[in-house]
Amino acid sequence: MSLKTDAATAPTGINLYSRFALAGAISCGVTHGALTPVDVVKTRIQLDNKTYNKGMAGTFRQVIKAEGASALLTGFGPTFTGYFLQGAFKFGGYEFWKKTLIELVGQENAVNYRSAIYLVGSGLAEFVADIALCPLEATRIRLVSQPTFATGLVSGFSRILKEEGVVRGFYSGFGPIVFKQVPYTMAKFLVYERAAEAILRQVGSPETISPYAMTGVNLAAGVIAGTVAAIVSQPADTLLSKINKTSGSGSAMSRLAVLGKELGFRGLFLGLGPRIIMVGTLTSLQFGLYGEMKKRFGAGEGYQIRKL
Repeated sequence: MSLKTDAATAPTGINLYSRFALAGAISCGVTHGALTPVDVVKTRIQLDNKTYNKGMAGTFRQVIKAEGASALLTGFGPTFTGYFLQGAFKFGGYEFWKKTLIELVGQENAVNYRSAIYLVGSGLAEFVADIALCPLEATRIRLVSQPTFATGLVSGFSRILKEEGVVRGFYSGFGPIVFKQVPYTMAKFLVYERAAEAILRQVGSPETISPYAMTGVNLAAGVIAGTVAAIVSQPADTLLSKINKTSGSGSAMSRLAVLGKELGFRGLFLGLGPRIIMVGTLTSLQFGLYGEMKKRFGAGEGYQIRKL
């Protein structure tokens, strides 16, 4: 059901940001969940390139032949749940920090410094979101890399908690997830905002074009943003997959240093092709769906500082 508002009853404060958060949660949970098979393939290539060395299509066939089609949905539970929570904090937080930073520097200055506002606002939002995401991402990677580890989200989460504890089990990958997600999100929002601005200069402002055209703008800008963000964050994504594959020993940073040395520059970009396809697609769908959900929940467009 749409939550319609007019100027007199427009939501503010927690009422407004909860709508942004719910829109973001739905957009991230649905898109990441739908692309679970691609994520399974990407993770297998990163973790065992000797076995899965036939590209994306070949790895799809290998997994289905060896384990059945259901294996492509391994980790769906933690994927959907983790990114539902992360999406709430990321999009809701981004809208909050963007508004806060605009008010801090003033509307006129904000337009001139909009790239910095996009970067800082999204980076702060993503850091908080990663605290919620990390335990579920650790569970997802363990399920994908070790299919016999557990039967699903609850059993996998419970086993890691029991055997390894909160810090080692769920947050040993917090460093790489922050190093992956924060630059990824900063690049994603910056490129999306600037790409949308460039497209809107050619087709007209959001107030003058049709809702369908605006959805097209969101989708197109999202593809561009997702491609750039995937390349920027790929090395950290590979390290995150590796460090969460097993429990390991030593500090997280020492394990990361060893893994980075073992992999080398080329190894850090394993699985980049499938990840560009995955991230480009889901980022496009995320921004398209987020725009639609904001309208349905009566949240509006939020604070905009585009120069059109």
